[in-house]
Amino acid sequence: MRLREIAHHLACRLDGDGDVEVYRVTGIDQAGPGDLTFFANPRYTSSLHQTRAAAVILRENDPQAPCAMLRTDHPYLAFAEALQMFVAPALPAPGIDPLSAIAPDAEIGPDVSIGPFVVVGARARIGAGTVIYPNVTIGAGVTIGERCVLHAHVSIRERVVVGARVIVQDGAVLGSDGYGFVRREDGSYMKIPQTAAVVIEDDVEIGANTTIDRPAVGETRVRQGAKIDNLVQVAHGVVIGRHALLAAQVGIAGSTTIGDSVVLAGQVGVAGHLTIGDGTVASAQTGIPNSVPPKSFVSGYPAIDNRDWLKSSAVFRRLPALKKQVAELEQRLAQLEATLAACKDPGDR
Repeated sequence: MRLREIAHHLACRLDGDGDVEVYRVTGIDQAGPGDLTFFANPRYTSSLHQTRAAAVILRENDPQAPCAMLRTDHPYLAFAEALQMFVAPALPAPGIDPLSAIAPDAEIGPDVSIGPFVVVGARARIGAGTVIYPNVTIGAGVTIGERCVLHAHVSIRERVVVGARVIVQDGAVLGSDGYGFVRREDGSYMKIPQTAAVVIEDDVEIGANTTIDRPAVGETRVRQGAKIDNLVQVAHGVVIGRHALLAAQVGIAGSTTIGDSVVLAGQVGVAGHLTIGDGTVASAQTGIPNSVPPKSFVSGYPAIDNRDWLKSSAVFRRLPALKKQVAELEQRLAQLEATLAACKDPGDR
């Protein structure tokens, strides 16, 4: 594809030869002749000056590259769109594999692809153009919207509602039982039935081996555009806001509300019955035991303002030396007090 065609499609300003042929999109250090790459991080300035790529996507005020350039205010977004142009997903052809088991009263929309060993339960509904890979289990009464992609070994339990254009990666479980038990007088536990709703809204992506639990009452809901990474635990009754980002190994306890556009980095833990305000960011391994106001940036455990945490972290490394200094000062103070006491006139006592 010619570079000027790519520039037009990406709405970038072309700086250089528009007749250059581009065959693939790749990283700046791996790029060679015929490749399109991108520059969005100043750490790679030296790589930009040395790149052998045919063209590079970069900002309007970024340094010159030794090749043709596509200038834009959002180079990483343009790079993602370029990847879509060159790496179209190889989706299976529509149809139902004869090795699958589809309930007689299930509703299968047009152009749906269902791979082998898929089970679709009674009264389930699957929207047009959805792709279901092998070994997926879809429970009774499940509703799945149009153009979803369910990868291998996904389990969608009974009555879960999934919107349109949802992607669920391998091994994820939607609608598993919430962790609810009540203690009896004899010390044993009775299971609280977890039978309420799980709703996944449009344009959500759910990572591999992530689990989203159903509650006893109310609902668990993941709102439109949220993106959830691998190995995330969303407990019963949790609400995930629009366009929230949850990185790998995040754990959210029951009945907590995560606001819109919240970012929880890897291994963040959030206690139950809290509210995390819109636009909040929690850095990796943060533990959040209390509600957080909107647009906060928190770190550490218990979570505090990121700037305070950075200052505290700098002190942590010096604690052994500070402890030694304090002990020495206490010893000197004791010696000074003893000397002063010995020098006092006995008549003053």
